[in-house]
Amino acid sequence: MPESSEPIPPKGVDLTRPSVARVYDYYLGGTANWAIDREFGERVLDRFPLVKNIAVANRLFLNRVVRHLAKLGVRQFLDIGAGVPTAGNTHQVADEVAPDTRVVYVDNEPVAVAHGELLLDKEGDPTRHAVIHADLRDPDGLWRDAVATGVLDPEEPVALLIIAVLHVFQPGPDGTDISEQSLARYRELLAPGSYLAISHATDEGTPSELTQRLADLKRMYDTSSSNKVIWRPRAEIDSLFGDFELVEPGTVWSPQWHPEQTGPNATPITFDTPSHAVVWAGVGKKTR
Repeated sequence: MPESSEPIPPKGVDLTRPSVARVYDYYLGGTANWAIDREFGERVLDRFPLVKNIAVANRLFLNRVVRHLAKLGVRQFLDIGAGVPTAGNTHQVADEVAPDTRVVYVDNEPVAVAHGELLLDKEGDPTRHAVIHADLRDPDGLWRDAVATGVLDPEEPVALLIIAVLHVFQPGPDGTDISEQSLARYRELLAPGSYLAISHATDEGTPSELTQRLADLKRMYDTSSSNKVIWRPRAEIDSLFGDFELVEPGTVWSPQWHPEQTGPNATPITFDTPSHAVVWAGVGKKTR
């Protein structure tokens, strides 16, 4: 049960275990989390204080992707696993560049969807912004519901944003992770000229002093939260782009992707080395 001072959660929210989305919101300084999420988040930060900076750097990567693609002329964004709304949301950043951009947010966490609806009711444009409850593992159903909002034109290029999502284990009917086959279908659904942005935690190529901490972090999530996590090798993350043409500078550590696109009101996160960010990221373009 939530503490008496906390709001009643939306229907369907499980407060018996911490949620990856709500804990991530806590790392970013948000308020859409409950005691069970904060307690878990504090235990993580006590063992691995760098996690907060890793989360913020990943968020800044999202902002830079949106800003960069909007400047390239992209006007449609599909943000899957968007999480709980915080400062610098996709539609806010996109609107800074082009006020005619359109955004559909997607999440399967009821708290994220409920807060997204509240945010868009307050500051969104129903002709350009929407949020839906859907599951990444159902590409055709998710795509159908996203198009049904009337916000996206499936015949025109779309920037598909899958940021810090795929390192959350995505089990299929047989219990194995189906991220690869899901991504393959999304790539098929996108119109030529579309973009795919991915960020994903990895334990390959990271500083040796982080090796055990990343193993401990995985163990904490696997045993305590409602979601297991998976650290993929960098080549496996790269393969998720399929035959899409990588946008320069290719796949890199999250702070290295177009740092010049960091907004004027954002403070870049500084790491001892780029690999301390532990998040491998990039953007690919569908050329045919």
